[in-house]
Amino acid sequence: MIGEVTEDQSAVLALLTRPGTYGLPAGEAVQRIDTHTSHIFLAGSRAYKMKRAVRYPYLDYGTLDRRRWAVEREVELNRRTVPSLYLGVIAVRQALGGDLYLDLDGAGCGAAAEWLVLMRRFAADALLDYRAEHGLLTPDLMRLAGASIAAFHRTAEVTPDGAGNASMRAVIAENFEEFHDQTSLFEPGAVARLEKSTWPVFDAVAGLLDRRRAAGHVRQCHGDLHLRNICIVDGVPMPFDCIEFNDDFARIDVLYDLSFLLMDLAHRNLVELANVVVNEYAKDGRALDGLAALPLFMSTRAAVRAKVAGAAIAVGGPATTSARGEISAYLALASRILAPSQPLVVAVGGLPGTGKTTVARRVAPHLGGVVGALHWRSDVVRKQLAQVDELTRLPGDSYTREASDRVYDEMLRRARDTIRAGHPAILDAAFLSERERGAAEAMARETGAAFAGFWLEAPVEELRRRLAARTGDASDATPEVLDKMLRYEPGTVTWHRLDALQRQPERNLLSHLRRAGLEPFGVVAAAEAVATTPKGS
Repeated sequence: MIGEVTEDQSAVLALLTRPGTYGLPAGEAVQRIDTHTSHIFLAGSRAYKMKRAVRYPYLDYGTLDRRRWAVEREVELNRRTVPSLYLGVIAVRQALGGDLYLDLDGAGCGAAAEWLVLMRRFAADALLDYRAEHGLLTPDLMRLAGASIAAFHRTAEVTPDGAGNASMRAVIAENFEEFHDQTSLFEPGAVARLEKSTWPVFDAVAGLLDRRRAAGHVRQCHGDLHLRNICIVDGVPMPFDCIEFNDDFARIDVLYDLSFLLMDLAHRNLVELANVVVNEYAKDGRALDGLAALPLFMSTRAAVRAKVAGAAIAVGGPATTSARGEISAYLALASRILAPSQPLVVAVGGLPGTGKTTVARRVAPHLGGVVGALHWRSDVVRKQLAQVDELTRLPGDSYTREASDRVYDEMLRRARDTIRAGHPAILDAAFLSERERGAAEAMARETGAAFAGFWLEAPVEELRRRLAARTGDASDATPEVLDKMLRYEPGTVTWHRLDALQRQPERNLLSHLRRAGLEPFGVVAAAEAVATTPKGS
């Protein structure tokens, strides 16, 4: 991790520190931010990013030509997600008299002394890590983040020569090599536990990694997708500051890219928000064939962060209690992520307006697994099968018995694949017939999963009131639809009944699972945890 400095950039740095360089009044501050690879200057409404003249084993900014290539590639790659932030490339030039100046309008002359990325400046609270540190992240915000990342991955360039089995094996082996070389930093017992857990999981998914590469899931991704590299642009959280300097870090499985964000949220004890992200990302079913690899991906991300924290100490950083605690926390998280959980299917049924989706969303993070349960909702599946937006109302013929059978079949197929990939599943549908409820129970038995069904109930007038007031939802149910559904005979409902008017019925659901011996929760007090679920969930 020790870098080699190749050039003296002090004259350029002095220039970029002065307000007059940017045409600003002498009294206006220029803020400078230094990282191990860049210097960033915040001046007025713009940000100017300059690459350090350094070489690392994984990065080469050692010459002016390499730095120009890097800034141009950074702009090109980041315009995929945030074109309004990345304004272009700007040069520091040397005038005939020898003085340096910033070529603000691009019309200057003289040899280029340095190349910078020119960006639109944004407020600190636009960064998701700032919001996480200040308790400002919400489920609604993270749903938007999951959707924006999914859209980015769908359009990213396929790179079939990257990643796969051999690449992941090399990353894992390098992690353990460094852990074993630095026993004063990495507690040998914790490393041994992680190593014992990691290789069997890797062996189980090694073939899957190569199949996903062959299927086009290895792409030119972000590569460094944690909360600090996601900012809110026009109200939507978008990835920015992707890796441009080393394609080995960015040409990866899309789920390995996503796993950094999920791990970062788990590290910050924000598993509820990680569950929101993964459910939004995976809700179209496209990620199902890779879910079995997600624990390995997330665990490896945590191990890499432990290694990076150790390297910072090894090159002269303070070996404080906090720094060592961070290493231990990442190693413990890496092991915890790989721990198997009890296979579980939870179904939530009832008439429209009973709050099934709200309950399912609040319960999903607490049903075990690496990031909780995958939530499969019949209303969303129905719109996807019809190939329309979630908020598009469907005609009546989309609700025939045959059409509904297709919806339930697809929902159960996704849940079946979820369980087989090692994750719990929660089903969210009316389940108004014994046949539909029986099919859900049979699916759970087929996969060897435990099953728990819950039936939400509320007075009809309250349901009508809720449906009349509902807006912006995937459900097409109205008070008139409710009246039609009331004519159906649901038969004998054997599922556990929950009062939908009771405050936080999800707490009763979790308590019932505990009493039934189905306690796969990531935290012991899961029933109490939902009491503090952020607003908007």
